[in-house]
Amino acid sequence: MLDSPGALPPEDPRQPETGLPVAVPSTALFTDQYELTMLQAALRSGTAERRSAFEVFTRRLPEGRRYGVVAGTGRVLDAVENFRFDDRMLTFLSEQGVVDGPTLEWLAGYRFRGDILGYPEGEVYFPGSPLLRVEGTFAECVLLETVILSILNHDSAVAAAASRMAVAAAGRPLIEMGARRTHELAAVAASRAAYVGGFNSTSDLAAGFRYGIPTVGTSAHAFTLLHDTERDAFSAQVASLGSGTTLLVDTYDVAEAVRTAVEVAGPELGAVRIDSGDLLLLAHRVRQQLDDLGAEKTRIVVTSDLDEYAIASLAAAPVDAYGVGTQLVTGSGHPTCSMVYKLVARADSDEPGAPLRPVAKRSMGGKSSLGGAKWAARPLDSAGVAESEVVGTGPVPPELADHQLQVRLVRGGSVVAREPLETARERHLAAMARLPMSAMQLSRGEPVLPVEHV
Repeated sequence: MLDSPGALPPEDPRQPETGLPVAVPSTALFTDQYELTMLQAALRSGTAERRSAFEVFTRRLPEGRRYGVVAGTGRVLDAVENFRFDDRMLTFLSEQGVVDGPTLEWLAGYRFRGDILGYPEGEVYFPGSPLLRVEGTFAECVLLETVILSILNHDSAVAAAASRMAVAAAGRPLIEMGARRTHELAAVAASRAAYVGGFNSTSDLAAGFRYGIPTVGTSAHAFTLLHDTERDAFSAQVASLGSGTTLLVDTYDVAEAVRTAVEVAGPELGAVRIDSGDLLLLAHRVRQQLDDLGAEKTRIVVTSDLDEYAIASLAAAPVDAYGVGTQLVTGSGHPTCSMVYKLVARADSDEPGAPLRPVAKRSMGGKSSLGGAKWAARPLDSAGVAESEVVGTGPVPPELADHQLQVRLVRGGSVVAREPLETARERHLAAMARLPMSAMQLSRGEPVLPVEHV
C-alpha cells in the first residue's frame, strides 16, 4: 500500500518503460561539480550523514501561463535508480582532481536509500507547489539535484506546451514531430512529455520503442521530388502503404495534387497533409475539393510551425489533425519551468532519530524560500472544481486529508510507484477537468488557482 490518497498503482511488468535502451547506462555524472565538492566538504566536517529534506518547486510560472504540468516523474525514478559511479567515472573524477580519495570511496558505494514524495505525473501545479520532496542524508540527496531538475524542467515545459495545444485542438488529434528540432535524446523525452500533456502520437520511433507511444509517418517532400512526376510519387506511396495513407499535397500546386491524389488512391484515400501556405484558406478549399471528388472521408492534416495560437486560429477550419514540431519541443517559447531544488529541513546531528528543523535561504530579489517539509492539498467545491492550492508544514488538517496531492514514489531507496504512461496521461485529463474554466483560456493571465500557505 502507498501512503497517500490517490496513490499510484504498483509497477506494471508489461510496460515498455524499463531499462534504458535509448539512454546512458548511468546518470551519476549528470550533475554539477559543486555537488561533489559539497559532498567532500560535508564528509570532512561530519555533517554529510545529517538527515535532510530537499524540495523541488518553482517560484513563478512562465509569464502569462495559468498552470504548469508535472512531467518526467517516471524518468526521475529511472535516473535515481541508475545513479551509480562505475570505475571509469571514478577514475575520471580522480584524474581531474574533482574530489579526494575518501570521497571517491564513498561514491563507489553510492546508492540512494532515502524516500521521495511528490506530485504524480500528469498533475498540474502552481508557484510554490512542493512538486517533489527528497529525504535522506544530506550526502545522498544533494547529489541528485542536477539530474532531477534537468528532467523535470525540460519535460514539464514540453508537457505544459502540449497541454495548451491540446486545449486549443479541442479533441482533434495531435502528432508530435519535433525530433529534428532538438537533441536526439531530448527528442525522446519530449515525445513522452507531449503524450502526457495530451498528444496522441509521435513521429519518433525511439519514443515508440521505449515508451509504447503510437507512431505515425508517411512521406516528406523529398519523396515527391525524387520522382519524375507527383503522380508517380503518389502511385508509389499508395502501392506500398495502401490507399489509407496520407499524401503530402503542397510540393507544387495544392489543387492539382489533391486531384491527382484522389485519382491515384480513390475516394478511400486516408488523408492529405498541408505543410505550407495559408492553412486556414487551404483547409477550406481542400475540404471542398475532396468532397466534390467524392472523398468525403479523407482527412486533412496540417503542419507548418504550429503553436497553440495557430491551432486555436484553425478551430473553425475543416482540419482533422495537427502535426507540431519546433514550438512543442521548445516549450512554445518557455523551454524551462525555472524549477529549483532547495534544502528545506535538516537535523542538527547525524543521530537517526534527530528531528528535522526548517531551514530557508534569505535573499533579496525574489529568491527567498520557505523552510520546512511541506504537504499540499487542493480542495474542491461542491461542483468538483478546485478552489485553491493549500501548502503547509506540520499535521495536515483533517478537512484536507482526502485532497492531498503528494504520493510516495520511493521508499527506502526502492521505487514503489511506477505506472504505465497512459495512467499519467489520463491523470492529466482528470486534473484539467477539475480546474476552473479560465484555465482553458490561452490569453495571458495569472495562475488559475491561488496558493495559500498555512
